[in-house]
Amino acid sequence: MKKGWIVFFAVWCLLFLLFAFWQTNDPDPEWWVPAYIGGAMVCGLAAMNRFPLQIIAALAAAYVISSFFFWPHELVSWVSQEVEQKDLTMKTPEMEINREFFGLFLLAVVTGLAFWQGRKQISTKQMTDND
Repeated sequence: MKKGWIVFFAVWCLLFLLFAFWQTNDPDPEWWVPAYIGGAMVCGLAAMNRFPLQIIAALAAAYVISSFFFWPHELVSWVSQEVEQKDLTMKTPEMEINREFFGLFLLAVVTGLAFWQGRKQISTKQMTDND
């Protein structure tokens, strides 16, 4: 795997750990801390060039499916509300739901990229083994 991908997954591992820490004061940390820890574990393993594809696929699917439950009703208005208030306090329940959607979306994209890189690595290895 190229060094850029290693750095990418290492940075996301650290970010997801930070997000998990921030979720400890959330009203429902029992859901969000494990979600971000799972993403951090996938990214940490990917940064070490290890890809347990079944686990990654299961987590990516769980993140995608879960994100549909938090689909934002009005994405543009949420972004404008966030920009206007200039801090991270939650003013409305919709803001929290939209933030949770965005977190799940990030987890889904990054774990999806880890799955893609793992499949790519296995395909490359199989091609070189056949030569």
